[in-house]
Amino acid sequence: MPNSLANIERRERLRQLALETIDLQKDPYFMKNHLGTYECKLCLTLHSNEGSYLAHTQGKKHQQNLARRAAKLAQQHGGVAAPALALIGRKAAAQKLPRIGLPEHYAFKIRHPVGGQPGLLFVLKYPRIEAGLQPRTRFMSALEQKVEPANLKYQYVLFAAEPYNTLAFKVPSHPVDKGDGMVLSNWNADTKTFVFQFHFEKKESN
Repeated sequence: MPNSLANIERRERLRQLALETIDLQKDPYFMKNHLGTYECKLCLTLHSNEGSYLAHTQGKKHQQNLARRAAKLAQQHGGVAAPALALIGRKAAAQKLPRIGLPEHYAFKIRHPVGGQPGLLFVLKYPRIEAGLQPRTRFMSALEQKVEPANLKYQYVLFAAEPYNTLAFKVPSHPVDKGDGMVLSNWNADTKTFVFQFHFEKKESN
């Protein structure tokens, strides 16, 4: 029974991380219908919320349908589908490229000008980033990482961009405010500078 509870808690943590890091608006099969629920256009399934849809995308049915569609595209393109071929090539190149260390980086404490919520601003420079890529970021719980003993008082903000080493910042584990304009990012392809900022939720006064 304890193992079952641990698995449930782990799935919930992964679901929350997915909600924080995956941009569903870029998923070609994700659609919000007129009833306010969500649909998978690939599998023709209905979902009550975004978390349910994300869980569905990791399931056997969705993965099998993705494989069938990739095979169909491959036939249409005379072999490996063009998008899949590009992805395979990029993954292979990323595996062969030697890591070149951490990017130049800066972190600043900020405060929301209206609500006053504390937050953090990160500025990272990637002059040698792989062509066609831009940095990726996500939050990681203390339980996921294996580098140091888990301390639930903290969480981590990760930044990744080939061929640089992944950079992690250790920050308080307060809930992140996901309201409009509270989490922002910008990639300047000309200066190769990535800016990311977020604010914590406002603490309720007693």
